[in-house]
Amino acid sequence: MLFTTSSGVEGADPVDAAPQCIEIAPNCSLSVKGALWFFAGTCFGSFSVAGMMAVLGYWPVFPFAGLEMVLLAWALKVSLARRLHRQTITIYDRDVLVESCKGSECVRVVFPRHWAQVKLRRPASRLYPSRLVIESHGRQCEVGDFLTEEERRGLAARLNRLIGRINESPTLA
Repeated sequence: MLFTTSSGVEGADPVDAAPQCIEIAPNCSLSVKGALWFFAGTCFGSFSVAGMMAVLGYWPVFPFAGLEMVLLAWALKVSLARRLHRQTITIYDRDVLVESCKGSECVRVVFPRHWAQVKLRRPASRLYPSRLVIESHGRQCEVGDFLTEEERRGLAARLNRLIGRINESPTLA
């Protein structure tokens, strides 16, 4: 997770004073190079053991080792793709802009700040995480779906301070 706050965004409306910007991203400590080394080492170990078993006559072990490596490659690909997810929440005097990017695909949602509400919704079951949403006029946008519960609660408190309650717009200073 990455929290970056800044005041003053390039290209902002001059009527808006000192917008607040919060950028969040998942915590992905595995680099592409590290993933390749891990995958190569795991393949070497798995196929070495499977090869020895095949020599001893237990040849059915070899296809299962291959299947395991295919599944590991898929899991690593999904994990590495997740590192490209970013969400930027920019709070202006009049609007709240939420920009969600997954790789090259970006979605922008704008809410009027005066009517926007920040809600932390409880999960239906303890097995699921809570949901942090910003909503207004029947539209909603989930933010921080990759955050831990503690981080999500902290972000909700911070957004409530910046956005305010409905019909309330605190100063951004």
